[in-house]
Amino acid sequence: MNDFFIIGESNKIIEALNIAKKVALSDANVLIFGESGTGKELFARYIHKNSKRRDGRFVALNCAAIPNELLENELFGHKKGAFTDANDDYIGKFGYADGGIIFLDEVAELGLNLQAKLLRIIQFKEYEPIGSTALLKSDVRIVAATNKNIIELVKEGKFREDLYYRLNVVPIKIPPLKDRDNDINLLADYFLEIYSKKCSKKINGFTKSAKLLLNNYSWPGNVRELQNIIERSVVLCKNDYIESDDIGLNKSISDSGNDDFIKSLKEAVDDFKKEYIMNILEKNNWNQTKTAKVLDIQRTYLSRLIKELGIDKY
Repeated sequence: MNDFFIIGESNKIIEALNIAKKVALSDANVLIFGESGTGKELFARYIHKNSKRRDGRFVALNCAAIPNELLENELFGHKKGAFTDANDDYIGKFGYADGGIIFLDEVAELGLNLQAKLLRIIQFKEYEPIGSTALLKSDVRIVAATNKNIIELVKEGKFREDLYYRLNVVPIKIPPLKDRDNDINLLADYFLEIYSKKCSKKINGFTKSAKLLLNNYSWPGNVRELQNIIERSVVLCKNDYIESDDIGLNKSISDSGNDDFIKSLKEAVDDFKKEYIMNILEKNNWNQTKTAKVLDIQRTYLSRLIKELGIDKY
């Protein structure tokens, strides 16, 4: 996949794509719903490339990757001297995205105080940097995304109802990969072509058993997981075709067929996160600063994940 097109022939993905095409021509805010790894940012970039703001910047920010106490600075910037180490003015993401589109991934993670500030910039196109009493203008279109049930968060008082309606002018629901019919094969072939070229390998396709393996797997990590699996398969492949052993999903599929091994999606994703983060920590001798850099996340967020997932060196 890239910024210009979205691969898929299933009815659900075509429906989502048709909505994206129509809304791209307007200046309405968009709220994209979908599980992690389904391609929410890809849809946001598609909207940007096909909108009248295509010549403006596309600025993406994952609201879950930055602690709320630092997120205000990332979004709205600061004035010089506003706090320790504020040696210069910082325009913030909304200032940088002026005239373009800002993509707020995992917008449900915003605290209520930041939700109020976000609502103000939607209503009045203005914001106040940290340490300043002067209001700055920013003409920004917002495309937000979430993998959570925001309606439930509204009912629980964790997400402002007025902000929800301001963001959810046009909703787009991206289906999980397991509900996308034959798209698994299309995407697998697409990623195979990409990584075969990158690895300078001539691989003609997948064996029947490998295709069966891919189509019977539940894909809790969605398209992102499929992409990673195909890359790994290409690296490990020693023949002209990707075989089931190259894919390495046998254990996951056999486990899922036994009720004793069935886990919730959250449990499965948490298990994957824990194993993956532990692997990177071990490769970096448990240096959290280096590990956070490799994972492309904030050091503070990594510490929080280590605590939440119960990761222990010993």
